[in-house]
Order: sequence, then structure tokens, then C-alpha cells
Amino acid sequence: MKRIITFILLGVCAAGSAQIAQDVLRYGLEEIHGTARYQAMGGAFGALGGDLSALNVNPAGSAVFENGTFSITGGVYNRQNGGAFSGPYTGTNMSSTELGQVGGVFVFKSAPGPGWNKIALSINYDMVDNFDNEFRVLGNSNIGVDNYFLNFAQGEPLGPLRVQEGETIVDAYLDIGSSLGFGAQQAFLGFQAGFIDPVDPDDDANTDYFSNASYNSVNQDYRQLSNGFNSKFIMNIAGQFQENLYLGASLNFHGVLYERVSYLDERGYDSGSAIQASSFDTFLHTEGTGFSFNLGAIAKVNETVRLGVAYQSPTWYELTDDFSQRANTDFIDKNPDITAINFGVVNLFGKYTIKTPAKYTGSLAFIFGKSGLISLDYDYQDFSRAELRPTSDPNFSTENAYMAANLGGVSTFRLGGEYRVDRVSFRGGYRFQQSPYTSNSAWGDLQAYSGGLGYSFGPHRLDFAYSRSEQDTGEALLDGGLRDATVNRVQHYYTLGYTLNF
Repeated sequence: MKRIITFILLGVCAAGSAQIAQDVLRYGLEEIHGTARYQAMGGAFGALGGDLSALNVNPAGSAVFENGTFSITGGVYNRQNGGAFSGPYTGTNMSSTELGQVGGVFVFKSAPGPGWNKIALSINYDMVDNFDNEFRVLGNSNIGVDNYFLNFAQGEPLGPLRVQEGETIVDAYLDIGSSLGFGAQQAFLGFQAGFIDPVDPDDDANTDYFSNASYNSVNQDYRQLSNGFNSKFIMNIAGQFQENLYLGASLNFHGVLYERVSYLDERGYDSGSAIQASSFDTFLHTEGTGFSFNLGAIAKVNETVRLGVAYQSPTWYELTDDFSQRANTDFIDKNPDITAINFGVVNLFGKYTIKTPAKYTGSLAFIFGKSGLISLDYDYQDFSRAELRPTSDPNFSTENAYMAANLGGVSTFRLGGEYRVDRVSFRGGYRFQQSPYTSNSAWGDLQAYSGGLGYSFGPHRLDFAYSRSEQDTGEALLDGGLRDATVNRVQHYYTLGYTLNF
């Protein structure tokens, strides 16, 4: 399939403020992946350390290791989504496998004394989030896809929306996108597909449009599929100072791949409507890199109590988007060449930056000798401080203002415990994460429960974990007045890990 590319200025803002906020949250709210032990205990490792995935919380944790360690973890990820949108409840179920973690730590000890007793160097790969997902919503709405195109068309001159002599419809679509921007391109697509028409078709200066669809309510069937990942490669150094203080720092390098395809079909227009059926599909491909750093400390108050504090800097993601569309109606006067605009016609947006907010963590743990432990973490991130950059761009300023007004502080609590009987360890965890929205009833709080087992034999250990999380989220279908859908997300994660001490 031929790939045609154009640069569209400010293309990242095309999806609208609600969708942009969701994009920021996708990269800023990290899931619990990593080692099976880490997952089984709900990720509550800020004051514990001694686990490679604990570096995600507190980089001082690698200095807790007593010897060199290697671990690798894989898992099966299952998502069950239920959609609600003024119609029957629809459910989807999908599973995928992933390499959740692989890494190692090297420990260098010195004689006990007044200085540094131990230095640890670590490298670790962790899955931050798995984007494999699917949901579907069905229902009736008094706002159809025609409103999406009308929203962009009003105020656009008619002349550029015509296919000029000697020009193909694809050439016109790409040329409008690169020269006039995303809004004019959407107006062109809606006009050529027959969704809308000009009030005065004989005046190229016409800027007023009307819909060719007639309805009080229309049946909508929306399906969205996504795949991809956000991974993190960590380079860490930590040390034990005297007997009771651990200090550490990490550099974090992210790799991002995200693909999303959506299908929206409409039926059920009035019997006299000029349009009786329509469709509008989109495809988004995003990839890029990110960077952040961590600083942290763990203090042994006594043989039982440990305290931890950590700071994770903002993460700066540098991303590029490819975007494709196709739109069609059964309107009799539409351009018959409209099907030439399809997923093979690709718009390439300029590179942009998403800055997710810094994270602050406080931790408390109780160690009961070799019998077990209890650990509690508290994180705070203020998503009203998330940014699209460059901030001097007026469109980015609009999106940043929306996030500042609608997103807020996110508090996350993680509780974990472990009880050991000979070679077997029994583990459990709980996680609560506050909704990132200040006033969006569709986005609820997240709650997760986890448990697992570990078995040690000599220098080897096998760990198994199961976790379940649930959250209601609001999904922006399209900008331009279309209603959002509410999706109940339930995810299950089954993980098996192997650890070698050397």
C-alpha cells in the first residue's frame, strides 16, 4: 500500500482537549508490572528495596541486596471491558503475553566502618504499561458524526474544500492538511464524503454549512482497538552508608509505541434523510522516547522499622504521530472517489513533547525478622502541571489550560505484606489510586488486589503473582460535540518470575 506523507502543523491537538488529556494520562499513570514478587505485594517497596522492580519506586533499594542477583519475569495480561453508551451493555475480552521484567544487580562490599559499606550497580528493564486493549459501545445519540465535520467546517471558505482541476482527491486532502491545517482538512473530508454541504454552493467564499443527515437520534456503533507498550530501561547506582542509611539514584529511558484504530458506524436516520448510513474510521500510530531520573533514600530506624523517601522527576516524552482516516456515506451526491482517502494515506505530525508531572513517594515498612513484613507506600502526582511543549504554541497553551483546569493531584496508596514458612513465601497487596480528574464523574478511582507465592531452593527462587484491578474511565469518542462513553475496565495479570542469587 502506498504511503503518502504530509506535515500538519499543530496536529497533536486534533483530537481535542479531552483526548489530549487521556494521552497525557496514558503515559503519566504507571501500572504495576515488573517482578512477580513486586506485583504480588502491590508494588509497596519504597522502604524495602531488595527487588529489581523496587527501583521504580525508590532507587536506594538496590543497596539492600546482599549479593548479586538476576531476575526475569513474564506474564499473561487479560483485559475485560464493559461499555455503556445509551444502549445495551457491551463487553470485550482480550489477552496478551509480555516480558514484564529482566535485569540484574552487582553488589560490591567493603569492610564495615564509618563510611560506605556497600555499593550496588543495577540495570533493569520493566514494562511500564501494556496498551493492548479493546472496547465497544452501542447506543443512540442526538449528536451524530455530521456534527464532528460541521464543527470544523463552520468558518472555512468553500473554495479550498473543492478538488481543483488536474488534482486528485488524495492530493487535495494532503495539500489542505499541510497548508491550511487539520480543521480545514476535516471540513474537506466531511464535504467530499457527503456529510455536509455549503449553504451557498456557488460562492467560493461561503463559510456556512449544513448537515445532509436528518435525525432526532441516530444509532451509533463504536469500536476501538489499541496495542503497544511503554517500557523503561533503568541504570541505577546505590550505596549503603554505615549501617542504617541507603542512598540511590537512577536514570530512566523510556520507549513508547502506541497504535489505535477506531470504527464508528451510524444507522437509523429519519426515513427522509439524504443519508441513511455512514462510517468514519481513524488510525493513530505514536512512537517515541522518554527520559526521567529518580533520587531516593531508605533509613533503618531499628531492626523492625524502615522509612523511605523518593523523588521521580517529570518524564519528558518526545513523540511523533502518524494519522490516517476514512469516511463514507450513502449520500447520492458525494464524491465517488472518497474511498481513495483511506488508511494508506498517512498524515505525519511534527515532533512534540509531553511532560508528565513529578512524583513524590513516602514509605514505611515493618520487618519481623525472617518471618515476614508489612509495607506501605504513598505517592503524589499533580497532573494539573502536565504540559504539552513548546508552551509558546497557542494551541498547546489551550490544551495545557484545559489540563490545568480539569486534572488534579493523584494520591496512590500501596499496601503489601509477606509471610514466610520455611522455603515458601505467601504474599498479598492492595492498591488505591485516586481519579486524576477534579470533576469528571466518568473517571472513577482505581482499586487493585494482588497475591502470590514464592519458593526458594538454594540460590534460585520461583515466584507467581496474580493481580486484579478495576476502574471506570471516560472515553472521548470524537471531538466536536459527540458524547463520551463510560468504560468499566477490569484487568487480570498472571505472572511467573525466576530469580538467581550469585
